This record gives sequence, C-alpha cells and structure tokens, in this order.
Amino acid sequence: MTGNDVRRPVSLQEQVLEIGTRLKSPPSDRMVESAFAAELSHQAQLFEAIGLVDIAHTLIAIELGTIPKSQGHLLLAQLLALQTKPPSFVMIPDRGDIYTNREAWLAERTEAVGWLGAGRARREATTTAFILVLRQTLLEFIETLVSLATTIVSKAEQHSLSIMPDYTYLQAAQPTTFGHYLLGFAYPVLRDLDRLKAFLERLNLSPMGCGSTNGSKLLQGRQQLADILGFSGVIPHARDAMWQADLFIEAASILTSCSINLSRLAEDLQVYSTQEFALVELDDRHARASKIMPQKKNPFALTHIRGVANKMIGVTASVTASARTPSGQPDNRLLIYGELPDAMQTVNNAASLMTEVLEELAFNAERGKALAASGWVMSTDLAEALVVECGLDFRSAHQLVAFLAGEHQGKSIMELELKALMQSAEKEFGHSITLTEQQLKSALDVTIAIQARTEPGGTAVGSMNNMIAECRQKLADHHACNQSSLGYFASKQQSVWERAMKEVGQNKP
Repeated sequence: MTGNDVRRPVSLQEQVLEIGTRLKSPPSDRMVESAFAAELSHQAQLFEAIGLVDIAHTLIAIELGTIPKSQGHLLLAQLLALQTKPPSFVMIPDRGDIYTNREAWLAERTEAVGWLGAGRARREATTTAFILVLRQTLLEFIETLVSLATTIVSKAEQHSLSIMPDYTYLQAAQPTTFGHYLLGFAYPVLRDLDRLKAFLERLNLSPMGCGSTNGSKLLQGRQQLADILGFSGVIPHARDAMWQADLFIEAASILTSCSINLSRLAEDLQVYSTQEFALVELDDRHARASKIMPQKKNPFALTHIRGVANKMIGVTASVTASARTPSGQPDNRLLIYGELPDAMQTVNNAASLMTEVLEELAFNAERGKALAASGWVMSTDLAEALVVECGLDFRSAHQLVAFLAGEHQGKSIMELELKALMQSAEKEFGHSITLTEQQLKSALDVTIAIQARTEPGGTAVGSMNNMIAECRQKLADHHACNQSSLGYFASKQQSVWERAMKEVGQNKP
C-alpha cells in the first residue's frame, strides 16, 4: 500500500453492507433493482425462521464460549427485539439479502452484531430457516391431506350403494358405485402421506454448524443446535449440509404427485357435472356463472385445481433445473426460497378446496342408475355368466357378447332377449348353448353384479367396508403422528424463545 492509498475509517454499517472491506464500492442500481430485489422478495417469508435460527445460534455460542457472554447477551437482546418485527425494520434491496438487512438493523443498535457470523456463513442461516419453513409447511399440508382423504372416505361410505357406470376412455365400461369410484382416490393420497412422512425424516436434519463447507475452528455445537431446534440429528457431511439439492427436487416432486391426483379427480368431476353426464352437481359456492350464457353453471373450483397441477409441473421443472449446477453454487436455491414454499401453500389450498367441494357435492342417484341400465355396461357380466352357466371359455363368451353389442346398436343390453342370444350363439359357434331366463336376468342385474365382486378391492359391501376401515386406520395413524410432530416443534420453538428471554433477563446490567 502506498501513501496515496490510505483509506478512511470504515463504519460498522458499511462493513455490514460489504462496502469498505473486500468490496470498495456499493452495488449498482441495476444490481439492486434486479438481483437484490428478486432475491429479497423470495426470502421475505423466511423472516421468523431466520430469527429463530440466529437466536438458537447465539444461545449455543454463548454456552460454548464461542461468543463472549457480555457480547452475546447484548446481541441476544436485539435479536429478540427484531423477532417482534418492529416498525423500524424495513427490508430494502439496497441492503442486500435478508441476512444483511437484519444485520444492518442490528448494527444500528449494538456493536455485538460482529459476533453473529462467528464460524458460519450467511447461507447457513438462510438454509436452516428455509428447512424450518418447509418443515412447518409440510406438516400443515399433511393435516390438509388427512382431512381430504377423510372426506373422500366418508363420501365413499355414504355412496357405497349409489350405482353408476365406471368409465374408461370416457365410455361406459362396467357397473360400479360412486362410493367405489371415489375411494379409488383415497389410496393415492395415502401414498402421498407415506412419501411426505419419509421425506420429512430426511428433511429434519440440521445443517447448522457446518462452517459453510467443512466445519469451523470456532466451536459451533452441531448436535446442540440440532437439539434446540427440534431436528432429529445433523446432516453428517458439512459440505453436503450446505449444498443439498436433491431434497428440494423431492419436495417439488411429491407436491406434483399430490396435485396431479387432485387434478385427475377434478377432471373426472368436471366431466360428470356436464349436462351430457349429469351425475354430479357442485354447490353454487364452488361454481361461476357465465357473463353471456345465462344457463351456464361453470365448475370453476375444479378448473382452478387442474390449473394448480399445471403450475406444479412447471415448479418441479424449475427446481430441478436450478439444482443442475456445479456443487457449491448459490444459484440453485436463490429463487426457490420463496417459490417452493409458495407452491406448497398453493397445493395446500387446492387440497382444502377439493375437500370442501367433495363435502358439498351432490350425486344424482337416479341418473346413475339410468346410465348403468342404458347401453351395454353389463356386457362383461353377461360374458362371465356365459362362462359360469354355459361352460364357454372367456374368449368365446367375449366374442359372442361383442357380436350381440354390434347387432343391437342403439339398444340397451337390458332389452336383450334370450331367444336372440341363443340364435347368435348358434350362428357364432355352430351349436346351441343352454341358459335360462332367470340366469339371463341375474346376469343383467346391476345390484347382483356389484355385490358379486367380493374379493379385496371389489365393489361388494364387505370389500368396501374393509377398505374404508383400512383407510380410516391409516389416516388416524398419520394424524396422530403429525399432531405429535406439530406439538413437538411448537414446544421447541417456544423453548428457544423462553430460554433467550431468560438469558437476557438474568444478565441485565
């Protein structure tokens, strides 16, 4: 350094804003308006969580002697004040990200702020805060999914005898009940709940105390930090702790799976609510009127739910693309600090809306019976009756019923006469078959057909009751486990606050 290079003293606030240390000039207006503003907008919802992380870090650092007690108590007092969101704290892009905005506010009030970063990078604070936000949001989402699946199961039980055709390729396929149809959507929710539970076990490990990549000479107390914030343990490898990407891809993927399950149900119900099907009707509170066509009652809630699935496919692509970087790159998370929690809330809201839609959804039982009695919904049952009663192999029985369906287009299978059946059999096989009027009548009885499907997963009452009981038990288990976790994490958060208050109160000058 030459005599002409003497620099003026640097204020603490300038150090906080990274001017006068390694950087000799403030960020450009373009940098602030573009990069800093975008980063800060995504981090805004981390405020409470990052405050909790800073308080926990300071408490353990005081305990280990990493921060001198006197300085630690001064810092802790201001962190507690900041946690109340005082009007004097306003985040602005000129001050950088959420960490440096908080640091700048603290610097105006105590020089002890210099100890806040002892042995850790800002990314540790934001990463841990992000995990805490995800953890809480996912626990709340689990409760929503439990409520959704419970509603599906209750509605399925209510309509376990409500007859309708099942549809494949949007064509009437076989007889079923609205209850059996609906219950088919409970099981994907149960699988999503299992995935979320397993994912939370992987997520609930602490990245704290990793010293940015490979630890720190200053004692951090990794296990103590994990304990105080309710983590089940620490992420074993310090560098992995700071640069994980796969967990957030997994979170987005699970949310996409959930939203697509919702979308499939929404699309079906939207079709079933049309005049052509007229099987279900949404409550007026979940519909929207047309501004030009007075007869229209548009199922807008279902349209919104379908749109959420589209959004989540895009979010998953974004999160995945962001993670495809060299390790140690901050850009794999900058934009998802806000995007992923927002997406979780969006899917959570969609699941809540679907729960409400199902609770108030009306099923047209008479229309269901009429559709099941029209057309050739009972074709498979007739073919199976020919196997049982006449000894035909299934392929031959299938061939005969297919021929009858083609010959009697425009008529219902319920109009099929025994004589026509016998004549067609002789024409197809070159010999007669033996079937009575009563056997034909039973083969075409929708109620008999539904109750004959007694094996696990079938439409019979016994099978339905077993599935309903199974679903309810699994949902009760998920609910109990999740309530325990919610209570535990809430108590840990309260404990951090109370411990910090006690520490500051006991050491007031």
